[in-house]
Amino acid sequence: MAPEPEDSAEVRRVLMLIHTGREEAREVGLACAKSLAVHGIVVRVLASEAADLGIDPAAYEPRLELAADEDDASRDCELALVIGGDGTILRAAEIVQPHRTPVLGVNLGHVGFLAEAEYDDVESTIEAIVQRRYSSEDRLALEVSVFEDGEKVFRTFAVNEASVEKASRERMLEVVVEIDGRPLSRWGCDGVVCATPTGSTAYNFSAGGPVVWPGVEALLLTPISAHALFARPMVVAPTSVLAVEVITRADGAGVLWCDGRRSYDLGPGARIEVTRGVEPVRLVRLHQAPFTDRLVRKFGLSVEGWRGAAERRPFRMNGGEHA
Repeated sequence: MAPEPEDSAEVRRVLMLIHTGREEAREVGLACAKSLAVHGIVVRVLASEAADLGIDPAAYEPRLELAADEDDASRDCELALVIGGDGTILRAAEIVQPHRTPVLGVNLGHVGFLAEAEYDDVESTIEAIVQRRYSSEDRLALEVSVFEDGEKVFRTFAVNEASVEKASRERMLEVVVEIDGRPLSRWGCDGVVCATPTGSTAYNFSAGGPVVWPGVEALLLTPISAHALFARPMVVAPTSVLAVEVITRADGAGVLWCDGRRSYDLGPGARIEVTRGVEPVRLVRLHQAPFTDRLVRKFGLSVEGWRGAAERRPFRMNGGEHA
Protein backbone atom coordinates (compact mmCIF):
# COMPACT_ATOMS: atom_id res chain seq x y z
CA MET A 1 0.00 0.00 0.00
CA ALA A 2 1.29 3.47 -0.89
CA PRO A 3 2.17 5.63 2.13
CA GLU A 4 -0.18 8.48 2.95
CA PRO A 5 1.00 12.05 2.30
CA GLU A 6 2.08 13.98 5.41
CA ASP A 7 -1.19 15.92 5.33
CA SER A 8 -4.08 13.69 4.27
CA ALA A 9 -6.04 16.76 3.15
CA GLU A 10 -3.28 17.78 0.79
CA VAL A 11 -2.91 16.39 -2.71
CA ARG A 12 0.57 16.82 -4.09
CA ARG A 13 0.96 16.85 -7.89
CA VAL A 14 4.00 16.81 -10.11
CA LEU A 15 3.85 17.34 -13.86
CA MET A 16 6.33 15.09 -15.65
CA LEU A 17 7.56 15.98 -19.14
CA ILE A 18 9.74 13.51 -21.01
CA HIS A 19 11.76 13.44 -24.22
CA THR A 20 9.89 10.35 -25.39
CA GLY A 21 12.05 10.05 -28.49
CA ARG A 22 14.94 8.76 -26.37
CA GLU A 23 14.79 5.28 -24.86
CA GLU A 24 16.89 6.33 -21.88
CA ALA A 25 14.49 9.18 -21.09
CA ARG A 26 11.50 6.85 -21.35
CA GLU A 27 13.06 4.40 -18.90
CA VAL A 28 13.97 7.14 -16.40
CA GLY A 29 10.53 8.74 -16.72
CA LEU A 30 8.69 5.50 -15.99
CA ALA A 31 10.91 4.84 -12.97
CA CYS A 32 10.32 8.37 -11.63
CA ALA A 33 6.55 8.08 -12.08
CA LYS A 34 6.45 4.82 -10.12
CA SER A 35 8.68 6.19 -7.36
CA LEU A 36 6.64 9.38 -6.91
CA ALA A 37 3.39 7.40 -6.84
CA VAL A 38 4.78 5.09 -4.14
CA HIS A 39 5.18 8.19 -1.97
CA GLY A 40 1.60 9.29 -2.55
CA ILE A 41 2.36 12.02 -5.07
CA VAL A 42 0.01 12.32 -8.05
CA VAL A 43 1.91 12.29 -11.34
CA ARG A 44 0.46 14.13 -14.31
CA VAL A 45 1.70 13.57 -17.86
CA LEU A 46 0.62 14.82 -21.25
CA ALA A 47 -1.78 12.39 -22.91
CA SER A 48 0.42 12.26 -26.02
CA GLU A 49 3.49 11.34 -23.96
CA ALA A 50 1.54 8.73 -21.99
CA ALA A 51 0.64 7.09 -25.30
CA ASP A 52 4.30 7.09 -26.36
CA LEU A 53 5.25 5.50 -23.04
CA GLY A 54 2.44 2.96 -23.10
CA ILE A 55 1.30 4.06 -19.64
CA ASP A 56 -1.87 2.69 -18.05
CA PRO A 57 -3.03 5.41 -15.59
CA ALA A 58 -4.96 2.85 -13.54
CA ALA A 59 -1.76 0.93 -12.85
CA TYR A 60 -0.62 3.72 -10.52
CA GLU A 61 -1.83 4.42 -6.99
CA PRO A 62 -2.65 7.25 -6.72
CA ARG A 63 -3.98 7.12 -10.27
CA LEU A 64 -1.84 8.88 -12.84
CA GLU A 65 -3.48 11.97 -14.42
CA LEU A 66 -3.50 12.73 -18.14
CA ALA A 67 -3.39 16.29 -19.46
CA ALA A 68 -4.91 16.80 -22.89
CA ASP A 69 -4.14 20.53 -23.04
CA GLU A 70 -0.56 21.78 -22.74
CA ASP A 71 -1.66 25.27 -21.69
CA ASP A 72 -3.35 23.93 -18.56
CA ALA A 73 -1.08 20.95 -17.91
CA SER A 74 0.76 22.42 -14.91
CA ARG A 75 -2.27 23.78 -13.05
CA ASP A 76 -2.10 22.85 -9.33
CA CYS A 77 1.30 21.17 -9.79
CA GLU A 78 4.06 22.06 -7.32
CA LEU A 79 6.73 21.57 -9.97
CA ALA A 80 7.44 20.13 -13.40
CA LEU A 81 9.96 17.29 -13.49
CA VAL A 82 11.63 17.30 -16.90
CA ILE A 83 13.55 14.32 -18.25
CA GLY A 84 15.75 15.25 -21.21
CA GLY A 85 18.19 17.96 -22.27
CA ASP A 86 18.03 21.75 -22.47
CA GLY A 87 15.66 21.56 -25.46
CA THR A 88 13.16 19.57 -23.41
CA ILE A 89 13.52 22.01 -20.52
CA LEU A 90 12.85 24.97 -22.85
CA ARG A 91 9.74 23.18 -24.10
CA ALA A 92 8.69 22.64 -20.48
CA ALA A 93 9.17 26.33 -19.70
CA GLU A 94 6.78 27.12 -22.55
CA ILE A 95 4.18 24.67 -21.23
CA VAL A 96 4.28 25.81 -17.59
CA GLN A 97 4.53 29.53 -18.32
CA PRO A 98 0.79 30.27 -17.81
CA HIS A 99 0.99 29.04 -14.21
CA ARG A 100 4.63 29.92 -13.37
CA THR A 101 5.27 26.35 -12.26
CA PRO A 102 8.90 25.74 -11.21
CA VAL A 103 10.90 23.51 -13.57
CA LEU A 104 13.28 20.81 -12.34
CA GLY A 105 15.42 19.40 -15.13
CA VAL A 106 17.19 16.03 -15.14
CA ASN A 107 19.83 16.18 -17.85
CA LEU A 108 20.06 13.33 -20.33
CA GLY A 109 21.44 15.54 -23.08
CA HIS A 110 24.87 17.06 -23.66
CA VAL A 111 25.77 20.24 -21.76
CA GLY A 112 22.45 20.71 -19.96
CA PHE A 113 23.04 24.18 -18.48
CA LEU A 114 19.38 24.55 -17.49
CA ALA A 115 19.23 21.18 -15.75
CA GLU A 116 19.71 20.85 -12.01
CA ALA A 117 20.37 17.11 -11.87
CA GLU A 118 22.21 14.53 -13.94
CA TYR A 119 21.29 10.95 -14.82
CA ASP A 120 23.15 9.59 -11.79
CA ASP A 121 21.20 11.90 -9.46
CA VAL A 122 17.71 10.58 -10.23
CA GLU A 123 17.24 8.73 -6.94
CA SER A 124 18.35 11.66 -4.78
CA THR A 125 16.24 14.01 -6.93
CA ILE A 126 13.07 12.01 -6.22
CA GLU A 127 13.98 11.96 -2.53
CA ALA A 128 14.38 15.76 -2.55
CA ILE A 129 10.93 16.17 -4.15
CA VAL A 130 9.27 13.84 -1.65
CA GLN A 131 10.87 15.63 1.30
CA ARG A 132 10.35 19.09 -0.22
CA ARG A 133 14.07 19.64 0.04
CA TYR A 134 14.34 22.11 -2.81
CA SER A 135 13.96 25.79 -3.57
CA SER A 136 13.17 27.80 -6.69
CA GLU A 137 14.76 30.87 -8.18
CA ASP A 138 13.35 33.38 -10.63
CA ARG A 139 15.20 33.95 -13.89
CA LEU A 140 14.69 36.97 -16.10
CA ALA A 141 12.77 36.14 -19.30
CA LEU A 142 12.16 38.11 -22.49
CA GLU A 143 9.01 39.50 -24.02
CA VAL A 144 9.31 39.60 -27.80
CA SER A 145 7.05 41.54 -30.18
CA VAL A 146 7.03 41.88 -33.98
CA PHE A 147 5.56 44.96 -35.66
CA GLU A 148 4.63 45.40 -39.31
CA ASP A 149 3.45 48.82 -40.53
CA GLY A 150 3.21 49.90 -36.88
CA GLU A 151 0.88 47.06 -35.92
CA LYS A 152 1.85 44.28 -33.52
CA VAL A 153 1.47 41.02 -35.43
CA PHE A 154 3.29 38.54 -33.20
CA ARG A 155 4.12 38.24 -29.52
CA THR A 156 5.90 35.54 -27.53
CA PHE A 157 8.43 35.04 -24.75
CA ALA A 158 11.92 33.54 -24.49
CA VAL A 159 13.97 31.99 -21.73
CA ASN A 160 17.36 31.98 -23.46
CA GLU A 161 17.23 34.30 -26.45
CA ALA A 162 15.38 35.88 -29.33
CA SER A 163 17.49 35.84 -32.49
CA VAL A 164 16.84 37.73 -35.72
CA GLU A 165 18.56 35.81 -38.51
CA LYS A 166 18.88 35.93 -42.28
CA ALA A 167 16.44 33.63 -44.05
CA SER A 168 18.71 32.68 -46.95
CA ARG A 169 22.33 31.61 -46.89
CA GLU A 170 23.43 33.69 -49.88
CA ARG A 171 22.27 37.10 -48.62
CA MET A 172 23.23 39.19 -45.62
CA LEU A 173 20.55 40.69 -43.42
CA GLU A 174 20.51 44.50 -43.33
CA VAL A 175 19.28 45.82 -39.98
CA VAL A 176 19.26 48.91 -37.81
CA VAL A 177 19.72 48.25 -34.10
CA GLU A 178 18.12 50.55 -31.53
CA ILE A 179 18.47 50.75 -27.77
CA ASP A 180 15.90 52.69 -25.74
CA GLY A 181 14.40 54.30 -28.82
CA ARG A 182 17.68 55.62 -30.17
CA PRO A 183 19.45 54.17 -33.24
CA LEU A 184 22.81 52.62 -32.38
CA SER A 185 24.19 51.23 -35.65
CA ARG A 186 23.34 49.73 -39.00
CA TRP A 187 24.71 46.29 -39.72
CA GLY A 188 24.96 43.91 -42.63
CA CYS A 189 25.09 40.65 -40.75
CA ASP A 190 23.99 37.05 -40.38
CA GLY A 191 21.78 38.07 -37.50
CA VAL A 192 21.44 39.54 -34.01
CA VAL A 193 20.99 37.69 -30.71
CA CYS A 194 19.07 39.30 -27.85
CA ALA A 195 19.65 37.14 -24.78
CA THR A 196 19.06 36.80 -21.05
CA PRO A 197 21.81 36.04 -18.51
CA THR A 198 20.40 32.50 -18.39
CA GLY A 199 20.84 32.26 -22.16
CA SER A 200 24.31 33.80 -22.14
CA THR A 201 25.82 30.28 -22.22
CA ALA A 202 23.64 29.20 -25.16
CA TYR A 203 23.43 30.80 -28.65
CA ASN A 204 24.85 34.04 -27.27
CA PHE A 205 27.99 32.19 -26.18
CA SER A 206 28.42 30.58 -29.62
CA ALA A 207 28.05 34.00 -31.26
CA GLY A 208 30.88 35.44 -29.16
CA GLY A 209 28.79 37.14 -26.49
CA PRO A 210 29.76 37.41 -22.81
CA VAL A 211 28.94 34.88 -20.11
CA VAL A 212 26.77 36.65 -17.54
CA TRP A 213 26.04 35.25 -14.10
CA PRO A 214 22.33 34.37 -13.68
CA GLY A 215 21.95 36.70 -10.69
CA VAL A 216 22.77 39.73 -12.86
CA GLU A 217 19.70 41.55 -14.13
CA ALA A 218 20.54 42.65 -17.66
CA LEU A 219 19.75 42.19 -21.34
CA LEU A 220 22.40 41.12 -23.84
CA LEU A 221 22.75 42.03 -27.52
CA THR A 222 25.26 40.19 -29.71
CA PRO A 223 25.70 40.59 -33.49
CA ILE A 224 26.35 37.50 -35.62
CA SER A 225 29.11 37.96 -38.22
CA ALA A 226 28.40 41.67 -38.67
CA HIS A 227 30.16 43.52 -41.49
CA ALA A 228 30.60 46.80 -39.62
CA LEU A 229 33.19 48.92 -37.84
CA PHE A 230 31.26 48.86 -34.58
CA ALA A 231 29.73 45.48 -33.87
CA ARG A 232 30.50 44.48 -30.31
CA PRO A 233 28.45 42.44 -27.84
CA MET A 234 26.63 44.72 -25.40
CA VAL A 235 25.14 44.36 -21.93
CA VAL A 236 22.38 46.85 -21.16
CA ALA A 237 19.98 47.61 -18.34
CA PRO A 238 17.10 45.20 -17.66
CA THR A 239 14.72 48.12 -18.23
CA SER A 240 16.05 48.80 -21.72
CA VAL A 241 14.14 48.23 -24.95
CA LEU A 242 16.13 46.45 -27.65
CA ALA A 243 14.88 46.85 -31.21
CA VAL A 244 16.04 45.34 -34.48
CA GLU A 245 14.51 46.72 -37.68
CA VAL A 246 14.93 45.00 -41.04
CA ILE A 247 15.86 47.62 -43.65
CA THR A 248 12.89 48.24 -45.96
CA ARG A 249 14.82 48.43 -49.22
CA ALA A 250 16.93 45.36 -48.49
CA ASP A 251 16.46 42.29 -50.66
CA GLY A 252 17.04 39.76 -47.91
CA ALA A 253 14.28 38.49 -45.66
CA GLY A 254 14.75 37.41 -42.08
CA VAL A 255 13.32 35.05 -39.51
CA LEU A 256 12.80 35.46 -35.77
CA TRP A 257 13.63 32.47 -33.57
CA CYS A 258 12.81 32.31 -29.87
CA ASP A 259 14.70 29.67 -27.88
CA GLY A 260 15.14 27.81 -31.18
CA ARG A 261 11.53 26.63 -30.84
CA ARG A 262 9.15 29.32 -32.08
CA SER A 263 9.71 31.23 -35.31
CA TYR A 264 8.17 34.06 -37.31
CA ASP A 265 9.07 35.13 -40.85
CA LEU A 266 10.26 38.73 -41.18
CA GLY A 267 9.87 40.77 -44.32
CA PRO A 268 11.55 44.11 -45.15
CA GLY A 269 10.43 46.79 -42.70
CA ALA A 270 9.63 44.39 -39.87
CA ARG A 271 10.53 45.65 -36.41
CA ILE A 272 11.34 43.36 -33.49
CA GLU A 273 11.24 44.72 -29.94
CA VAL A 274 12.68 42.82 -26.99
CA THR A 275 12.09 43.78 -23.36
CA ARG A 276 12.23 42.14 -19.98
CA GLY A 277 9.27 39.83 -19.53
CA VAL A 278 6.61 40.64 -16.98
CA GLU A 279 6.78 37.12 -15.52
CA PRO A 280 10.08 35.37 -14.79
CA VAL A 281 10.87 31.72 -15.39
CA ARG A 282 11.19 29.66 -12.21
CA LEU A 283 13.89 27.00 -11.98
CA VAL A 284 14.11 24.48 -9.14
CA ARG A 285 17.37 24.33 -7.24
CA LEU A 286 18.51 21.29 -5.24
CA HIS A 287 21.95 22.67 -4.45
CA GLN A 288 23.41 26.09 -3.77
CA ALA A 289 26.65 25.56 -5.69
CA PRO A 290 28.25 28.73 -7.14
CA PHE A 291 27.71 29.40 -10.84
CA THR A 292 31.49 29.28 -11.27
CA ASP A 293 31.44 25.58 -10.36
CA ARG A 294 28.67 24.97 -12.89
CA LEU A 295 30.72 26.66 -15.63
CA VAL A 296 33.79 24.56 -14.80
CA ARG A 297 31.78 21.33 -14.72
CA LYS A 298 29.62 21.89 -17.81
CA PHE A 299 32.43 23.17 -20.03
CA GLY A 300 35.07 20.85 -18.60
CA LEU A 301 37.33 23.82 -17.85
CA SER A 302 40.83 23.20 -16.54
CA VAL A 303 41.57 24.93 -13.25
CA GLU A 304 45.15 23.61 -13.14
CA GLY A 305 46.49 26.06 -15.71
CA TRP A 306 48.50 25.19 -18.80
CA ARG A 307 51.61 27.01 -17.49
CA GLY A 308 52.19 24.53 -14.69
CA ALA A 309 54.26 22.08 -16.73
CA ALA A 310 56.42 24.85 -18.19
CA GLU A 311 57.26 26.17 -14.72
CA ARG A 312 58.61 22.78 -13.71
CA ARG A 313 60.63 22.11 -16.89
CA PRO A 314 64.43 22.48 -16.45
CA PHE A 315 66.29 24.83 -18.76
CA ARG A 316 69.87 24.90 -20.02
CA MET A 317 72.33 27.78 -19.92
CA ASN A 318 75.95 27.69 -21.10
CA GLY A 319 75.86 23.93 -21.39
CA GLY A 320 74.58 23.44 -17.86
CA GLU A 321 71.18 22.28 -16.67
CA HIS A 322 69.30 24.31 -14.10
CA ALA A 323 66.15 23.31 -12.23
